[in-house]
Amino acid sequence: MFKATFHSRRISRRYDGRSTYYGELLRAPTEGYAEAILVLPILAEQFELKHSVINMMTSDQFFGLEKDNPHDHIRWFNKITSTIKYKDVPNSAIKLMLFPLSLAGAARRTTNLRNEILNFQQRFDESFHEAWDRYKDLLRACPHHGFTELHQLDTFYNALNPVDQDSLNSAAGGNLLERRTQDVLTIIENKSKVHNSRNKSIVSQVKSNDADFSSSSEIAKLTHAANQQTSVVTTAMIAILKQFQATPPPSFVKSVEEICVTCGGAHPYYQCLTVDGNTFPKLQDNIQG
Repeated sequence: MFKATFHSRRISRRYDGRSTYYGELLRAPTEGYAEAILVLPILAEQFELKHSVINMMTSDQFFGLEKDNPHDHIRWFNKITSTIKYKDVPNSAIKLMLFPLSLAGAARRTTNLRNEILNFQQRFDESFHEAWDRYKDLLRACPHHGFTELHQLDTFYNALNPVDQDSLNSAAGGNLLERRTQDVLTIIENKSKVHNSRNKSIVSQVKSNDADFSSSSEIAKLTHAANQQTSVVTTAMIAILKQFQATPPPSFVKSVEEICVTCGGAHPYYQCLTVDGNTFPKLQDNIQG
């Protein structure tokens, strides 16, 4: 796990004949440790790099290409900077300030990335696993950073907020610095996985709740609209029925009365005393209220 994530010069896993512990490594000699470029404070009252000096550094920059020889560039750089003198300013400080200016392209990016690694800090709104992933991305982006495992872990631990530092110590069963370096890495990886898993679960639950709420909301809206339409129709029908009950319409009934065709009397033809004959029905309107 460590080999796949970190790219660094190895520290021996044995220290004084015993297993290597993180705290012991922090107290071990640091000779040969790779550092980013850090300029020491300058005590001179007046100091300013001249434009001519800066232009000289940028006139022959090192790009880090296959055809570029880093040793030739260092010799050229030392030759130029050895001639630059400022009162009360160490020559080493001048070199540290000018060296990044002598780099370009991939070489400059490497230097910038090394400084980002060295000055890494957990952001205010950044979770533990996000900070850990971002830190590993920086290390992968700069495979030749030169920082040891000890330096990498120490930088990351000290970059965390107090809450996450306490959480790591709790996971270690005490002081994280008393654990072996491999154990420290395992604890960090496990904590990162747990936090990442929890965050994914929370996000999934929130999305599911949002979807359920949206679906329920749509159904509620449709149900409410249907209920409103049904209520309107029902109210209209009740009003119509009440109107009919209050003033029922007149009914027209046709009644049939037989008229004698012989004498015109109100009797059937077969009852006519004058002669026997046929009768025809006469329709009359009879309005019944």
